[in-house]
Amino acid sequence: MGMDQTVSFPGAVPPWSAVAELLARRGFPVQMRMIDGELAFPDEAVPENWGELRVGASWGMVTLRRQPAAVVCVTWGNADANLRQAWNALAWALAEVGDGRVSSAGGPLDAGAFARQAELPAGLAPGG
Repeated sequence: MGMDQTVSFPGAVPPWSAVAELLARRGFPVQMRMIDGELAFPDEAVPENWGELRVGASWGMVTLRRQPAAVVCVTWGNADANLRQAWNALAWALAEVGDGRVSSAGGPLDAGAFARQAELPAGLAPGG
């Protein structure tokens, strides 16, 4: 079983390049593994109309599934702390770049509120 969290946007899904650049600037670079079911080079450019991405690093992979005005972030249900942090980092970065809201039990959270309550890598956590 997997775990998912949805990031909804007021407009279009932000470009992947902006999300990846934000994470890299904050010390949490990610690498491309697959684009729309096809193997990809780690630094391969992602087309604007992507449907599914698999991104990862040494901690494992997270799947991003694009919807019309949202992205669903999916990881394994038995993910360890590092993989959960990566999963949350991707959701946070999507929300931050696209002015999105991350679904939560208490309602949608903007990037700042999500960062304050989520498990994030040290460089992304508030005060980190």
